[in-house]
Amino acid sequence: MKDVYILAIETSCDETSMAIVKNGHEVVALTILTQMDTHAMFGGVVPEIASRMHAENITIVLEDTLKKANMQVSDVDAIAVSYKPGLLGSLLVGIEFAKTLSYVYDKPLIGVNHLIGHIYANNIDDRLEYPLLALVISGGHTELAIMKDDYDFELLGSTLDDAIGEAFDKVARVIGYPYPGGPNIERAALNGNNSYPLPKPVDDDTYNFSYSGLKSQVINLVNNEKMRGHEIRKEDLACSFQTVAVDELCRKLSLALDKTGIKYVVIAGGVSANKYLRNEIGKICDKFNAKLYIPRFLYCTDNAAMIGAAAYPLFLKKEFKDFSLNAESHGDLV
Repeated sequence: MKDVYILAIETSCDETSMAIVKNGHEVVALTILTQMDTHAMFGGVVPEIASRMHAENITIVLEDTLKKANMQVSDVDAIAVSYKPGLLGSLLVGIEFAKTLSYVYDKPLIGVNHLIGHIYANNIDDRLEYPLLALVISGGHTELAIMKDDYDFELLGSTLDDAIGEAFDKVARVIGYPYPGGPNIERAALNGNNSYPLPKPVDDDTYNFSYSGLKSQVINLVNNEKMRGHEIRKEDLACSFQTVAVDELCRKLSLALDKTGIKYVVIAGGVSANKYLRNEIGKICDKFNAKLYIPRFLYCTDNAAMIGAAAYPLFLKKEFKDFSLNAESHGDLV
């Protein structure tokens, strides 16, 4: 079978990224241009700034990717782009650029669900085996699903309110750590103790998650301690929050492994870069004798390589998009 090269574009939030992926598994070239330092000045991503910076950088990113691969756009077999979920303005920059390349070079256009892209990041260095349990954990999503085969999902549960990544960022801000909050909470927790009593969210037999109450509990605790004139032990509070937040994932994953008997687990999304989380979920998989897929740190956060990997099965099925493809701010796995 002829090798398939896909030029992939990712602009769903604040990374402008492109990649050329061969046969859905081999990353020929990857460029990621982050805007993190710019948005850090505002304490979070500013959508209008993000979309403008994408527009300014996207041609530069394309040129860099092609140079790394020693290829031209005419050499690839298809153009793939993330079209949901994400910031509308940011997504539109990538989509319109992808449409232009598709039209000018007469290449098929493939639309990729950003969340599914995170799952297929695990297919770059490994080969996914089915059925598997997919735990998608990011700034905007916390979802647990059964993946029966390529693009065959059964959603088991999702967050009832805040996503885990959003909770990490908001708790970090309350404690006094700068954006991005997740990595700063993780680093602080290494030097802290689980000494603040925090409630377990959604302690039941469903597969649903909740982080709003846990976040609110931290906010109330900080406010109460300040009113009493007590100093917050920042590292201890970071450790206590992270412990409860990750335990929520572990309990739900344990329940799913026990009830389904599935022996393969994928964690995906930006929060999968958290080392404490990786370690704790690893313990759960060991307990149930399940194989755990975790993407390399490079592929945990938003990147175009995962979009190229997720586009490959769609290319094989010839599931292409026409030029009416539009951005969607919301979206789940199914």
